Amino acid sequence: MQTVLGQPTLTGIFFFLLFVSITLYITYWAAKRTRTTTEFYAAGRSITGLQNGLALAGDYMSAASFLGIAGLVSLKGYDGLIYAVGWLVGWPIVMFLIAEPLRNLGKYTFADVVAYRLKQRPIRTAAATGALITVLFYLIAQMVGAGSLIKLMFGLPYEVAIIIVGCLMIAYVLFGGMLATTWVQIIKAFLLLGGATLLVLLTLYKFGFNYVELFSTVTAKYGDKFVQPGGLIKNPIDAISLGIALMFGTAGLPHILMRFYTVPDAKEARKSVFYATGFIGYFYILTFTIGFGAAALVGQQIISKIDKGGNMAAPLLAEALGGEIFLGFLAAVAFATILAVVAGLTLAGASAVSHDIYVGVVKRGKADEKQEVRAAKIATLCLGVLAIILGIVFKGQNVAFMVGLAFAVAASANFPALLMSIFWRKFTTTGAVWSIYTGLILSVVLIILSPTVWVDILKNPQPIFPLKNPGIVSFFASFAIGILVSLLTQEKEAEAKFESEKIRSYIGVGAE
Repeated sequence: MQTVLGQPTLTGIFFFLLFVSITLYITYWAAKRTRTTTEFYAAGRSITGLQNGLALAGDYMSAASFLGIAGLVSLKGYDGLIYAVGWLVGWPIVMFLIAEPLRNLGKYTFADVVAYRLKQRPIRTAAATGALITVLFYLIAQMVGAGSLIKLMFGLPYEVAIIIVGCLMIAYVLFGGMLATTWVQIIKAFLLLGGATLLVLLTLYKFGFNYVELFSTVTAKYGDKFVQPGGLIKNPIDAISLGIALMFGTAGLPHILMRFYTVPDAKEARKSVFYATGFIGYFYILTFTIGFGAAALVGQQIISKIDKGGNMAAPLLAEALGGEIFLGFLAAVAFATILAVVAGLTLAGASAVSHDIYVGVVKRGKADEKQEVRAAKIATLCLGVLAIILGIVFKGQNVAFMVGLAFAVAASANFPALLMSIFWRKFTTTGAVWSIYTGLILSVVLIILSPTVWVDILKNPQPIFPLKNPGIVSFFASFAIGILVSLLTQEKEAEAKFESEKIRSYIGVGAE
């Protein structure tokens, strides 16, 4: 099969420029409606449940989801689905445990909820640190992915690609705030779901819309093991550890949690998770078919020749089925995917710096709206420049561990403290701070000592920590330390406020 990947094509450039033009117009429209802090951080709480569900799906379906899972399935078969299942199972946890109390108790960041009845400054410092580290690891993975993708799709130098993504991301957040970011994510969700659906229909058409035919072709080419578990993760404890990170990490991602403040009330927050789960579940069924379709119609040899990790399986399948035009469209969709996610991440990082650290810690809660929005815009600019620099520094690195680490940090540092602050009366400020830092430090240190970094990247012969993902250790350690320290450091004031917190989290009295 001859491919035009790596060469600039007119259709690719046309779709790319069309998407950029539309999203920049949205940013211009949103900029005129973004003046207050609520408008900048939370789109004036004017987004409906359906719109927020689409935006959540757009924020969550990253390049790792679209390109990564399809590629993993095309090269590893059945086991490539472990990420899709882990990421999807996290959503019911968000829906039943987190969405409603989060919307009722907080204003702009998840630190608002953790600090609701605890001491503000230590909590906000710890929570913002956890949020920023999660955002940075996730951001690096997306930026490196963007650079590699645009380099391959349009023939641009890697560094130029990173700078283009960085500048567009800064423009969306700096001028349009959450309103522009939301609509960029909604458009991207439509494009991605539409493009992937068309790709699946064209794939199934080749097999007479019969999955048995598709799997027969795949097993004839690669053997029965390709459709059986055990191809990617052989150690069951590693599988559980990865599953914990993916499931609970979803409920601790700052850019996902922040989206619940954009809806008017808790009912719409719940609705938005319901819609998001449906869209994301449907999308993962599509990636599964795309992966097997690419293995059958393109072949593993060509897929791994273009990209060792198999990340170009979906674009190669699009080219095989729809030619240069469909490839150009799908390339622009993949670019839109990355842009929407980095915009959400940047906004979450900026809000942690401005709302939690600048207003909550430095100004002790005494800053006017103009000062806070200015701080958020300066933070956006700094984060954007940092993302561009890190994207260039990490060029060519294996970024899979970055995404795994982002989820492990979110599951270990952010989720336990958030859950215990909502549901456990005896949770104290010291317990929360210890819980956050334990999860944060353990997850980062253990992943450095794991086979993924210690052996694959640092080229040491043996890993110090045997598991590839630290979730099973850092997640439970964060809970255990939080509980133990809280029992040793009683806080009568925090316990007294628990009843009023419970009433507000259930009924929403006093929520913005």
